[in-house]
Formats: sequence, C-alpha cells, structure tokens
Amino acid sequence: MNFAIIGTNFISEWLISDARQCEKFHVQAVYSRTMEKAKAFAAKYQIPDCYDSLEALAAADNIDAVYVASPTFLHEKHSIQMMKAGKHVLCEKPIASNEKEVRRMLEVAKENHVVLLEAMKSAFDPGFQAVLDNLDKIGKIRRVTFQYCQYSSRYDKFKNGIIENAFKPELSNGSIMDIGVYCVHPLMKLLGKPDKVYGFATKLHNGVDGQGTIICEYENEGIIAELLFSKITDSVLSSQIQGEAGSMIIEEIPLINKIKIRYRDKTWEEIDVSKEGQMNNMLYEVEEFIRLIEAGESADVHNQYSLWEMQVMDEARRQMGVVFPADDK
Repeated sequence: MNFAIIGTNFISEWLISDARQCEKFHVQAVYSRTMEKAKAFAAKYQIPDCYDSLEALAAADNIDAVYVASPTFLHEKHSIQMMKAGKHVLCEKPIASNEKEVRRMLEVAKENHVVLLEAMKSAFDPGFQAVLDNLDKIGKIRRVTFQYCQYSSRYDKFKNGIIENAFKPELSNGSIMDIGVYCVHPLMKLLGKPDKVYGFATKLHNGVDGQGTIICEYENEGIIAELLFSKITDSVLSSQIQGEAGSMIIEEIPLINKIKIRYRDKTWEEIDVSKEGQMNNMLYEVEEFIRLIEAGESADVHNQYSLWEMQVMDEARRQMGVVFPADDK
C-alpha cells in the first residue's frame, strides 16, 4: 500500500522506521512546505516522490493512504483535503483540535468511503491488549491512575524566551494535547466515556498548559480515574489500575512494555508482553489501518474512542481556561 507522509518531523521518522517492518507498507511520497525539506527527507528515507503542494499530492493517483503528521491545528484541514480526494488517512494524535473538528472529519470519511484512524500507538499496542486480557485478575476496578510526565527538551528554550511549536496554544498544542492524550485515550478504551470530568492545569505565561490533571468519575461503576500529565516535570512512577483483588502496574503508558500485578496477599505476577522488537511501537497502528482498508471494514469502534477522548479534553480545557483559536471556528 502506497503511503504519503505529510510532515517531516521526528514523529514521521519514527513511523517510517517502525512501519517498514510491515511488508504491506511502502512510502511513496513526502510533503513539506518547502521542496528543499521534502527532498532532504526523501533522500534520508529513500522516498521516490516529493511534494510542496497539497493539491498536487491529493491529485496523485499512485497514493493510497496519507499519514498526517502536521501540527495539530492543521489535522482537520489536511485530513479532509486528502479524504475528499479518495485517500485513506492515518492522522497523528491528537486527531484534531476539538470535538467539532473530529465530527467533521468523520463525516467526510463516511461520505468518501475511506478509512480515518487516529494514530494512537498505545491503543493498538500488544501491551494494551495484555492489560485488557488480564484485568479480571484484579477483581472489580475501583481506581485508575494513568500518568505521563516528560520534561520537554523545548522547555528550557521556553524559559529563555524562545517559544517553539510544542508550547504554542495557537497551534492547538500544550501538555494536554501532546502528552495528556496518551492518558485519556487508553482510559476511553478501558472504561468508556466518564460521567463527570474535572480539569486542572498550570498555565505558563503565554496561556499554554505546562502540566495538568484530569479527574474522571464513573458514577455507576464506582470508579475514579486520575490522569496526570506534564511537559515541565518528569515522573518516575508507573501507571496503575487498582482492583479489589489486586493492582496492575503499567510502566510507560505510551509504550506498555512491562506489566505486573500485585495481589492482596502481596504476591506478584509479571505479565508477558510479546512484541516484534520495534522501538516506538507505531507498527501496530499501521497494521490495523491497513487491515481495515483491505478488509473493507469500518473504523467506527476506534473512532468512538477518539471522539470520547476529544470530548473529555474539550471539557477539561474549558475548566482549565485553555483556549485554542481553532475553538472559535
């Protein structure tokens, strides 16, 4: 299947490196705003075709699917342009700036009979499936704590007055979108949409959220979920799911390479997480994307989690006072 890549950042590099382990994945083209960057990226990864025009890329008849890795505020625009041209779209997380954009994207996908899928690597990782397969061992779930706190390499520049894209709310960026989504989406797949959402954030001087916490309440199930995320601190603690019979410990929620269960009798069980050796676990989202296309299946189940994810983040941002220009469209 011939793919085009929109965006030449490190995320695109990770995807290509991982996805090339899939025999059905072939990168045919790359788009950048300048032909110079497109050609440099193409030379590095042996990509045949280069574009600096989205219109030309959309019209290309040798492209089956497009991986959209442009800044978040452009996800809707770029995805819709490609889908209207009959191309399937794998869109990097978060899939859009807000719920309204996601709904428009899903409408266009349906109208044009193409697959739209959020590239949420943890949701398709064998590690997450291992979590689901072993949940019954910890009894009735009472508390979920997912956390991903990673000090951004760009934060030092921010403190010195150099504001790069990762800290620009006008691009629909910030800790909740860049980091928090890795906590929100798995929770939606694990428990579904919560009944109540509470959002808290530390806002930096330009209005971007540097760190935050989302509390989700599942009233009928008697479950409380805590989602902790940050771009201005590191965390050394694991995520966990607490049940009445034991607790499941999950290291690195975006990658899920190690899972352990501690039972109430203080014994431990290590859960096997078998993978195919890739570094950034982006292979599995590509495999599922291609499978859906070839099988002619709907991505509705996956897209429901993405829609709930965005609804939760929209409400949390409303309470945090984190606003993007895209919210006013």
